[in-house]
Amino acid sequence: MVAFPDSAIETIGRDRDIVARRTRLLLITVLAATCIFSLAFGAAGTSLWGALYKLANGQTLSDMERIVLWDIRAPRTLMGAFVGASLAVAGAVMQGLFRNPLADPGLVGVGAGAGLGAICAIVLGALLPAAFINLFGNWLVSAAAFLGGWGSTLLLYRVATRSGRTSVATMLLAGIALGALAGALSGLLVYMADDRQLRDLTFWGLGSLAGATWAKLFVAVPLILLSICAAGFLGRGLNAMALGEATAHHIGIPVQRLKTVAVMTVAASTGAAVAVAGGIGFVGIVVPHLLRLATGPDHRMLLPNAALLGASLLIGADVIARVVIAPAELPIGIVTAVLGAPVFLWILLRRRGLVDL
Repeated sequence: MVAFPDSAIETIGRDRDIVARRTRLLLITVLAATCIFSLAFGAAGTSLWGALYKLANGQTLSDMERIVLWDIRAPRTLMGAFVGASLAVAGAVMQGLFRNPLADPGLVGVGAGAGLGAICAIVLGALLPAAFINLFGNWLVSAAAFLGGWGSTLLLYRVATRSGRTSVATMLLAGIALGALAGALSGLLVYMADDRQLRDLTFWGLGSLAGATWAKLFVAVPLILLSICAAGFLGRGLNAMALGEATAHHIGIPVQRLKTVAVMTVAASTGAAVAVAGGIGFVGIVVPHLLRLATGPDHRMLLPNAALLGASLLIGADVIARVVIAPAELPIGIVTAVLGAPVFLWILLRRRGLVDL
């Protein structure tokens, strides 16, 4: 084994920190640019620049301009930013917790549970009492998705915890089993669905920001923001977990508390994101891994950078989904997969020796 002097290790660490900070500045610029593009482009011909010119000259916006820019594009842009950030950060946390760059939030059952909850609401919602349906109104599917994702995560955590200790390996295996069970129940409900319900199920499963409103933002964003902030405090612990649980424990990391906070943070952020935007894959697994290849595995830098890149990626994908076949709209999950997968494969092929970071 080759021993590196402490000065060389410190130099490498400093260089990676510099690269990570420069990357963060670049990502902030990219995020600002994608937000502007999201506000400027869409199926409607409303011009952002024309509206800004009117406001600068003291003129009043037309009803169409106000509705398109303020009531449709603005909440959609913010929703894309927060959903993308939450999925990317959740993926980074899961990869650090499982010490596996292929891990994603789906391993704790959030996606499968949320999908089952949403499918139950779409297919069986008509069987619920009228008073219950009126209570939730248009929020029925979102509420069912969040409760399904949160409930499946709590069940998985309970199964994997014994004598006050949570086994990551058991959580992984139990997550696969619960995901398969949820998939089987979802398939049974899909078999029972009619044509209209099947269309709703397909569109929801591929994800969309079309339903973004200020009301949904006010409900989902506080939970997502709180979860992202909580994840930001896990950086040092996740770095220690890369050395193994025993080593992390010996250097003073409260391993069990770290696991609990990590799993609950992922469940809350991903559950809220899936509830308002549907099933959007790819972001949680690819964004953290690309940043590891670019800036290194330090979670103190990785987590905020993942939030910025995840937000930019989802906003950009949403712009493409809105304009590529306008006035119709593609599900955003298709866009993220079609654009991101080839880039991801290209980077892995160019840097195969670094895939174990």
